[in-house]
Amino acid sequence: MRIRVVIACLSLAGTMVAQTAGSSPTSAETKRSPLASTEPLKIDSAKEADIRRLMDLVGAGSLGSQMIDEMQKNIKPLMTQALPPGDYREQLVQLFFEKFRSKINPQQLVDMAVPAYDRHFTHQEIRGLIEFYQTPLGQKAVSVLPRLMVELQETGRKWGEGIGRDSMQEVMSEHPELEKALEDAKKSSQP
Repeated sequence: MRIRVVIACLSLAGTMVAQTAGSSPTSAETKRSPLASTEPLKIDSAKEADIRRLMDLVGAGSLGSQMIDEMQKNIKPLMTQALPPGDYREQLVQLFFEKFRSKINPQQLVDMAVPAYDRHFTHQEIRGLIEFYQTPLGQKAVSVLPRLMVELQETGRKWGEGIGRDSMQEVMSEHPELEKALEDAKKSSQP
């Protein structure tokens, strides 16, 4: 069971890194299915150059590092708790994250983002994004949005916990037989 939690944490780590490189679909229609072929698709060289320019403007490489920092902060306690207790645990988790970080190349994130942006944005839309991110407001968005997302995730987590706690309290007060069954289960599981 604990190994599954560690594997889930690692999958989450990969997903978070991938989200940094990916893009959200826009109103633009996708030109082709990303699953249609395993062969790399040819991208117009001028569009690719503009996508790379956009990635540079938004700091895609540094965003990847910020995501890894947040991922480590959030996943490290889960990994630590998932492993059996022992003096080795902290060192193992620390060495894992050092190894994980050593394998991350920000340029690879950009390279993976290029085909995704090509699928989801037209060349004209890419040029529009470049124009926006060259403005003071665009540059402010680049600097503020990563922190804003972390803040909103934390706010959402607290909000969800509060709703969850209130919901459980209401269920228990409405169904005293379930509350008693829970208490009995707790007593029987304690040594």
